[in-house]
Amino acid sequence: MTFKHFFAPNQKLSSKTMGILALSQAIFAIAVWWVSPQQLLPTPLEVFSAFGTLFTKDGLIVELWSSFSLNLEVIVLTLVCSLALSYLTVLPFFRPLAWFFSKGRFVSTVGLTFVFTMFTTGAHQLKLSLMVFLMSVFFVTSMYEVIASTLQDDLDYGRVLYKKEWGVVWETIILGKVDSVFEILRQVAAIGWAVLTMVEGLARSGGGVGVLLLNNSKYFHLDKVFAIQICILLIGICQDYVIGWFRDTLCPYAAMEKGKR
Repeated sequence: MTFKHFFAPNQKLSSKTMGILALSQAIFAIAVWWVSPQQLLPTPLEVFSAFGTLFTKDGLIVELWSSFSLNLEVIVLTLVCSLALSYLTVLPFFRPLAWFFSKGRFVSTVGLTFVFTMFTTGAHQLKLSLMVFLMSVFFVTSMYEVIASTLQDDLDYGRVLYKKEWGVVWETIILGKVDSVFEILRQVAAIGWAVLTMVEGLARSGGGVGVLLLNNSKYFHLDKVFAIQICILLIGICQDYVIGWFRDTLCPYAAMEKGKR
């Protein structure tokens, strides 16, 4: 592959080539960061040194596990609640409810936090309920569109095979859209890490990496802030890979239909 192929549209890359390209771009980004004239930004060496303090004195491992377990619990609850509401939209009665719920993505957490505090007991329940709501509104929005985009030909074909309408729903919409569920889950699960700092900052008694991040940001310990962000980034990449692996393993037809770039 010649150099010009990297700048030509719709070119396929092998996994090895993609890895080399990504590694070279990462090295270039670190080099630019290293020689950056900004005095306030910590250098890569300072960030690397901050990892030692975070692991030995600040309990980063414990805080990361606390946040990871919370995020995992949120993902499970979000998946169950969102899919239940999304699949119910096959019934016309529930479509306005799903449509109205999806508009919750425009609602600010200011004031909303007070409502959730009234109906929950303890810091863990407050964080759990807030994150499930914030992630579910995006999940339902995407899943509702996926279900609504089901072709009439697919539904008619299902009716020929299964006769009963619920059989059509099971085979065509539920089983037939599993690959879309995994793809939406990858996107929404990333939102969990994005809002984690805000949610854990509201209920600091429960600890978590968000609290650690806010405390270091407050005292302008940017080397530790960058180190924590790198940890979150790496965990998020691993999480994204695992969900993608499950999708490709359980739904191999998805990659065949859209083709690998």
